[in-house]
Amino acid sequence: MQKKSFVIRIDPDKLGAIEKWASDEFRSTNGQIEWILDQALRKSGRLRPKTENKKENNEK
Repeated sequence: MQKKSFVIRIDPDKLGAIEKWASDEFRSTNGQIEWILDQALRKSGRLRPKTENKKENNEK
């Protein structure tokens, strides 16, 4: 999977909380942000399960 880089502006207190959370779960800060985004997208129904995405890519 190819990943894109981008700049994010975030409140220092929020970043500190994410860094602490990441440390508690043995993840990098970047990995924790990706995990949070993934969970929010799945919960909202805006991201399909990975198996569905793979099926669609193989069919094209």
